[in-house]
Amino acid sequence: MTGASPTGSPAEPERSRSMRSSALAGTLVIAAVALVVTILVVAVSGGLLGGGSPPVPRFVDAAASAGLVHRYGSDPEHKVGGGVATFDCDDDGRPEIYLAGGTGPAALFHNDSPVGGPLRFTPRSSSETDLDDVTGAYPLDIDGDGLTDLAVLRAGENLLLRGLGDCRFERGNERWGFDGGDARTMAFAATWEGDAALPTLAIGDYIALTAIGTPIPPCPDNELVRPDASGTAYGEPIPLGPGYCPLSMLFSDWDRVGRRDLRISNDRQYYVDGLEQLWQVPPAAAAPSGYTEQEGWRTLKIWGMGIASHDLTGDGRPEVYLTSQGDNKLQTLVDPGAADVPTYEDMALELGVNVAQPAVGGDELPSTAWHPAFEDVNDDGLMDLFVTKGNVSEQEGYATRDPSELLLGTHDGTFERVADAAGIVRYERGRGAAVVDLDLDGLLDIVQVDLDAPVELWHNIGAGEGTTPAPMGDWVGLRFQQPGPNRDAIGSWVEIQAGDTTIQRELTVGGGHISGHLGWLHAGVGDAERVEVRVTWPDGEVGPWQDVTPGGFAIIDRGASAAQPWTPGGD
Repeated sequence: MTGASPTGSPAEPERSRSMRSSALAGTLVIAAVALVVTILVVAVSGGLLGGGSPPVPRFVDAAASAGLVHRYGSDPEHKVGGGVATFDCDDDGRPEIYLAGGTGPAALFHNDSPVGGPLRFTPRSSSETDLDDVTGAYPLDIDGDGLTDLAVLRAGENLLLRGLGDCRFERGNERWGFDGGDARTMAFAATWEGDAALPTLAIGDYIALTAIGTPIPPCPDNELVRPDASGTAYGEPIPLGPGYCPLSMLFSDWDRVGRRDLRISNDRQYYVDGLEQLWQVPPAAAAPSGYTEQEGWRTLKIWGMGIASHDLTGDGRPEVYLTSQGDNKLQTLVDPGAADVPTYEDMALELGVNVAQPAVGGDELPSTAWHPAFEDVNDDGLMDLFVTKGNVSEQEGYATRDPSELLLGTHDGTFERVADAAGIVRYERGRGAAVVDLDLDGLLDIVQVDLDAPVELWHNIGAGEGTTPAPMGDWVGLRFQQPGPNRDAIGSWVEIQAGDTTIQRELTVGGGHISGHLGWLHAGVGDAERVEVRVTWPDGEVGPWQDVTPGGFAIIDRGASAAQPWTPGGD
């Protein structure tokens, strides 16, 4: 497969693994210089001509009033789970919420919120979705029929639920030849390879409960599940071993060569000789293989919890944020122009996103961070970062008063911690989350799952007063469609030109902490009067620039010359 460069020109062809080693030698020589340049690029892309602290949005606790009443229950088998999936299952544009239940049943909530009004949710109970032992879930359209399906992760058999429309589902394991196993699954990602009719799935299994307490408890191998020769069902899983108890996985075209490799973040607590992993995933006929130190992959050992990726430096290649216990990492490529050389440097401290201890509450012990998400919550055109936090249970040596973080991007490229000022400080043990526009008013709300506590729902009212939202800056909401199996164009790169600022986003399924979103891609555009969007589709074809109107939604169809405006309540 041939990809495309960030500017839309043909990408550099894939290099052989032997060529990587020679490229690496030159790369390491310039490592120190490259890191300095990277940080300068971050500052420039953030807009050095601006200044001052970013505007802080206000959030209102809306869980009880919205009817979103649910609890994730834990025992030793479920305490590192707790995910949420947000997606539109009745084609009205508003995202529904599916919440893992752990020791209790999972629950689907229908979104009845009026645009810009109070949040409203109604439980949709069914035997297909009210499942026990659910740790998390990811929405995706598995069979390309235009109806969203659900990959439901469990301590037990994983399930693929086939969407039937009107928020109804049926079991799809047998239909798609998927073996859900009986392990304790805590990580998932998906991508489409070539013209395959079904997505390739990555499944990460955690240590078996029966192995806890042994001197060196073994972590099971992870699995890559590809379609079989018929293309309509899944074949035998391909082991990805050794496994090191992952809590997050993400397919990403990290060096923009048109191939989506698999990043895995592992929980160091349960291994001795393991490390963070990046698996090269070549075309379906070839077996995946892990990158080595000889090829540029530097050993990194953390208590890996969640992955978020976003192009912060403006070079067209994503930085990777990794949550952990204590220090969190923000990795950037040393030489972003060197294809197939995955040599990263950390810049979390320089940009203010290390957040190794609680920001408020007086507890000075190290934090435990879980779900990260890059989104623009104040619509100023600068990327922000939300991170859930919370002790594993009552783990000694780590903070127990450890509220989640909201970090706003600033004009010099750094981030400011503002959770307290935004009004979202709680001291429950956070897990998975979603940062999503629930009432389609252009302001991103927050859903957070907590361990053994009611789910949190924070309604973003922006610059409003009381409970009435008011805008802070302009924004666009975008969806992407193409013919064929991969209808939602997962694997595409989206360029959003807003005034003098270019935002680049990769469409992915995976990452976070066992929590996923499928639906509108939100981008804050500040005070830009004109916004243009261009898509590099999954096979590398570059579409035309298309105008979209700030303050509204648009659908971009592959092959169309103009974006199609969409209005809530309209066709």
